[in-house]
Amino acid sequence: MNLQNAVINFLGDSITEGMGASAEENRFTDVLALEFGLKAANNYGISGSRIARQQAMTQERADRDFCLRMDEMDLAADAVVVFGGTNDYGHGDAPLGVMADRTPDSFYGACHYLMNGLLSRYPGKPVLIVTPLRRINENNPRGSRKLQDVAPLRVYRDILLEVAFYYALPVLDLYASSGIQPENPIILQSLLPDGLHPNDAGHALIARRIGSFLQLL
Repeated sequence: MNLQNAVINFLGDSITEGMGASAEENRFTDVLALEFGLKAANNYGISGSRIARQQAMTQERADRDFCLRMDEMDLAADAVVVFGGTNDYGHGDAPLGVMADRTPDSFYGACHYLMNGLLSRYPGKPVLIVTPLRRINENNPRGSRKLQDVAPLRVYRDILLEVAFYYALPVLDLYASSGIQPENPIILQSLLPDGLHPNDAGHALIARRIGSFLQLL
């Protein structure tokens, strides 16, 4: 994909919205736009939001899940990047579900609903799925504040891979290949200081990873 003067929609959570960056221009979407010559990086990130629909829906902005917001994105964009799942693991109350699910009410079903919907809305255009970054305590089956055991982060990442494979969508597996492992104290200090959100250097690294991957599509 030629990124020069391209318009890309970025659908995500707090990392996409820019949490951890010192200024808006240092979040990965804006860094990518500048370094790769985009015409526009449409940022649809909402802090705390999840891919799946929540059982206890509120009027809070964070409960506007990815499936709800898919229809609000620019239809004329040249590509879409979806970067989420860490909040489904961390504090989402939707069940994991099964591969046969097709509604947004489970994580499996929401992945199907979202990916199938994006294929229909952007036929022939790149739709890139980005898996979550590693995070501190990612093996806790209760995430960051769930009331009962569900699954570690890796299970959510594996579901994203499985459903993306079903729809033949490209995946940038940052969980496996970002170089950001906060269990390493140097990496924690220099790239992911709170164990979840990248700082300016971390956002710059993500921008390079996503931009370089998009060029291959």
